[in-house]
Amino acid sequence: MKKTLFSILFIVFGLMAVGQEPLVKAEEMPNAVNFLPAPPEKGSAAFDYDQSQYRWGVEQRKNKERCAVAMSDAVWSVENICKIFGEVIDITISPETTPAIYNMLAVGCLTADQAGHLPKEHFMRKRPYVFYGESTIVPDDEEELSHNGSYPSGHTILGWSAALLLTEMAPELADKILAVGYRYGESRVIAGFHWQSDVDAGRLVASAAIARLHSEKEFLHLMEDARNEYEKLKR
Repeated sequence: MKKTLFSILFIVFGLMAVGQEPLVKAEEMPNAVNFLPAPPEKGSAAFDYDQSQYRWGVEQRKNKERCAVAMSDAVWSVENICKIFGEVIDITISPETTPAIYNMLAVGCLTADQAGHLPKEHFMRKRPYVFYGESTIVPDDEEELSHNGSYPSGHTILGWSAALLLTEMAPELADKILAVGYRYGESRVIAGFHWQSDVDAGRLVASAAIARLHSEKEFLHLMEDARNEYEKLKR
């Protein structure tokens, strides 16, 4: 019950922060429990790889620049996503400056986020920093996230969803956008909050969620408005 309540509050406060609502309810999204493989088991080759990647992430923290990026990426919010990807497309994304782009991105990401809650609660995988009893680079998040499943990575769902949405809006910048979306997921390994397989699963869930979102006419209108706004800003 506590885990379910945590997930519900996480959604509600996230939506309140941006004043948006998801277009598709969680129960109407693709159920990742039915298409994701279970997280790697201890002793398996896949789990050996997870452990190897965890140590890789710890080593990456020695790079001050990359560590700082991972810490910045740890902030879960649509506003932070707008800042990160706005720098890639060289546009300030906000409700005031780009209302159509912001609206499309906020609604799209928050809707896609719904797809991660069922598998998180179903698998309730222990996060790597809990498994090892080691600290992360964002200690203030450790207590709260220790009660939330690790698989799939919710941050990765957010970042990869944003990358897919903005790639659709600005296809000429696809390589740069997707590179940042990929980096965003890897930051979770570096930070110590997720196994590599959590991140890989997060990208798959995000892709399925965005595909589902495209069956909603309202979203297609949001994307068209965002694309038109973007084209005007490029001139």
